[in-house]
Amino acid sequence: MFSLVNLGEVMYLIERRNGIRRAQEILVILQNEPVDFIEADRTAILAAAHIKAQLTLSYADAFVVAAAQTYFGTILTGDPEFHSAEKLVSVEWLAK
Repeated sequence: MFSLVNLGEVMYLIERRNGIRRAQEILVILQNEPVDFIEADRTAILAAAHIKAQLTLSYADAFVVAAAQTYFGTILTGDPEFHSAEKLVSVEWLAK
């Protein structure tokens, strides 16, 4: 599962680093993968806001934590910001 808020975050990072063409290529790849995209509805927004108030991570990353809580998922990341989320959700650390 992938929050649409985080899809936006991934897209702007790729575009900033590699240009719009590469971002569009990655978007096509992601849309063809068996990934469910989660809408940022009122419930998700309020859950992310609550998480952001508690933890030292970005607002976009709070959507990741909210999704993991809602869908009983594990966060796969190498981002050290998610250390603060380990008290709320399962985090699997990826090698850089």
